[in-house]
Amino acid sequence: MKKVLFLGTLSLLLGACSYGASTPTSVSPTATPVVTAATTQAAVPTKKTITLVEENKSGQKGTALLEEVNGKVRVTVTLMGKKYTGVQPTHIHIGVCPGVGAVKYPLTNVVSGKSVTVLGVTMADLMNQGPLALNVHKSVKGAGVYTACGSL
Repeated sequence: MKKVLFLGTLSLLLGACSYGASTPTSVSPTATPVVTAATTQAAVPTKKTITLVEENKSGQKGTALLEEVNGKVRVTVTLMGKKYTGVQPTHIHIGVCPGVGAVKYPLTNVVSGKSVTVLGVTMADLMNQGPLALNVHKSVKGAGVYTACGSL
């Protein structure tokens, strides 16, 4: 008990002695975290699935799988429901569904419900350009009619 009391008193005395001590004139710099390509890449997935919802009572819905392969994004569109007989233009547009804006990336036309396109950008580059949306059109002649859309 005496030993604990002695150590406690000693601690108080040492603390009191340092109370009035002058502060140093130089301050060491605060460490700032460094953001590298490795840390920013970890935040962006290399694979993302987009749900394409039906628009304009088209009878079509589906998915778009975005996968980064060798530094490029492969976009695989798969539509379900009503199959259109002709080609369906497909694009990544600026904006979000349903009110998309200008075309950012033209994609391979959907034929029989399928389309695969490789974009010359990384997933990080693509995601940093947002907001973006993938949009499927009814046909070349009916390009003003959207059948399915999904926001990236």
